[in-house]
Amino acid sequence: MKLLLTALLLSLTTFISAESKKIIELADGSELSYYHFPAKGQQVFIWLAPEAGLQQSEKEIAKKVAKQGVEVWYPDLFESNFLPIAASSVEQFPPNQIKSLISAVNTGKDIYLVTSGRGVIPMLRGLRQWQKGQPNNTAIKGLILLSPKFFVETPDPGEAAHIMPIVRATNIPIYLFQPTQSPWRWKLDKTLPALRQGGSKIFTQIIPNVRDRFYYRPDATPEEYQVASQLPVLLKRASNVLATMPAKHKAAPLVENTKASVGASKKDRVLTPYFKKPIAPPLQLKDLNGKLINLADFKGEVVMVNFWASWCPPCVFEMPSMQRLQDSLKDKPFRILAVNMAEDKATINKFLKEKVSVDFTILLDSDGAALKRWEVFAFPTTYFIDKQGRLRYGLFGGREWDKADVTKVIDKLMKE
Repeated sequence: MKLLLTALLLSLTTFISAESKKIIELADGSELSYYHFPAKGQQVFIWLAPEAGLQQSEKEIAKKVAKQGVEVWYPDLFESNFLPIAASSVEQFPPNQIKSLISAVNTGKDIYLVTSGRGVIPMLRGLRQWQKGQPNNTAIKGLILLSPKFFVETPDPGEAAHIMPIVRATNIPIYLFQPTQSPWRWKLDKTLPALRQGGSKIFTQIIPNVRDRFYYRPDATPEEYQVASQLPVLLKRASNVLATMPAKHKAAPLVENTKASVGASKKDRVLTPYFKKPIAPPLQLKDLNGKLINLADFKGEVVMVNFWASWCPPCVFEMPSMQRLQDSLKDKPFRILAVNMAEDKATINKFLKEKVSVDFTILLDSDGAALKRWEVFAFPTTYFIDKQGRLRYGLFGGREWDKADVTKVIDKLMKE
């Protein structure tokens, strides 16, 4: 019994030790709290939490990564800088603090920087500061990114999306994990060339059937749980791939401006007039019955064009209100075209049978071509087309579509 009690106490002590934070004083004089997962291998990860803050699941993954021989440092820059957990806080992480952290971790092992979401911007800024002070140091072997967000902000429908300038000032090899059920999947044709502009070699691994943040989502699907359980192995493989890149001098690239700020504030979900491109782009897709539907055939009607996916919670939230809106206007010159993002008919039909029952027209954008023509940046995104085929209103994000402010706009368009 005494031996059993001793074993239990040792086990508890080990658990508490693994979960306790440590404090390090950095070269810039600041104190940084962090979790440390030691390992005897030659690789070390610096894992920076994104806008959602430190996650218990990331700590568990870090423990499993350490068991594979990779040391992990998991800093808490929110607490260390007295910042609330929010996207706007990530923008305030001091680059010099990340630079000093890299220097503290630089003890002879190969360093890999790991982050996701908005965490990529302060990580890249800190990396650039470190490179400027260590132009001949080859300790950093690469970045491992999980569905990173490279853009200044989510633009209003039809507006251009701008990539953060620091992205083009990066030349370290990158291994990028991109879930398929993510709006960022459709932006790789813009983000990858921007990364290559600074000289980065990019390895991209597409992860099917999972969403952003799949490894710590409270609403994770069984498939997302399964992929999350494999993530420690995937991260280790990514570092092994990056380790094959030849070590060489990595001076920071010259870029005119790397200080643009992330637009982290949420915008009101209010319909506002749309003046960017008055003529609606072409939209000609098949519906669930295989019938070819052409937006151009609906002149004389007001059309609501909605881009959605079954894996997108805001999309699911707003669909019942879309059905109510259509029902309330069934005898009026109004219709809804709901463009699904690259899901197959079986998946959509199962969703309509088990989750949300609607009977408005659903179109299949199997290859994302319509999404790109319409410059859709976020899911859901909705447009209103007047009876002359002109784009009049646009909005991204989910909302209740049968509210008075919306029906007033539609009524105005129908009377024109």
